[in-house]
Amino acid sequence: MQQIVRLSIDELLNVQDIAHRTWPSTFKDILTSDQIQYMLEWMYSLDTLEQQFQDGQRFYAVKENEQFLGFAAIELNHPKAGQAKIHKLYLLPDQQGKGYGKMLMDHIAEEAKHEHMQSLVLNVNRYNSAVKFYENYGFSILKEEIIDIGSGFIMDDFVMGMEL
Repeated sequence: MQQIVRLSIDELLNVQDIAHRTWPSTFKDILTSDQIQYMLEWMYSLDTLEQQFQDGQRFYAVKENEQFLGFAAIELNHPKAGQAKIHKLYLLPDQQGKGYGKMLMDHIAEEAKHEHMQSLVLNVNRYNSAVKFYENYGFSILKEEIIDIGSGFIMDDFVMGMEL
């Protein structure tokens, strides 16, 4: 049976593991392998994840029989009061399309409502097939954003949002 659990700081290695197993297939047709590796090292080092946790990001995982299948991270009141930002949401490639992403989104939305947030926002690569998932969930594109992340790489994103 699947369950959504809030992760402790000691469980962040599971987040790192899923990211490293997910990103190469998720972004293989969108980003170069060099940029994928750069971003994994930048965004998913254990030090970075622990700092995000200590700065207030909440990490959740979907699990089945003690196996981690995917994760999400949100931050309340970011970038402004009453708004929760979804920083991460990934499922293992062989677990996509089984409803786990919706389970994570439902949980995040309920947590955000419980904390009196009025909306959710996120960034997603404009070429990521997840754009359609988010639109189907109720998000709309608010703006486009190009972010210089260093070493000659950029993130070419849509900023998406929805009211709760």
